[in-house]
Amino acid sequence: MPRKADVRKHEVKADLSNFQLAKAKSALTLQIYARRKKVGELQVGRGSLCWWGKHKQTAKRINWSRFTDMMNELAYGKDG
Repeated sequence: MPRKADVRKHEVKADLSNFQLAKAKSALTLQIYARRKKVGELQVGRGSLCWWGKHKQTAKRINWSRFTDMMNELAYGKDG
């Protein structure tokens, strides 16, 4: 019996404003889609990352130290 073709739920489109992220005002912008509807935008820069949720005018800025703490807690728990 043939398998159904997998339908992708998520899609990510990238825009790199400056090839070397070491320079000021350079960032990688990722547009995140779920089922062809934009759910947010993530901008990755040297000092931090910014998240714009769906229909949001202002970004949530998180520095790399805070992001590391958040990801470690998510992946390994508070005591990990």
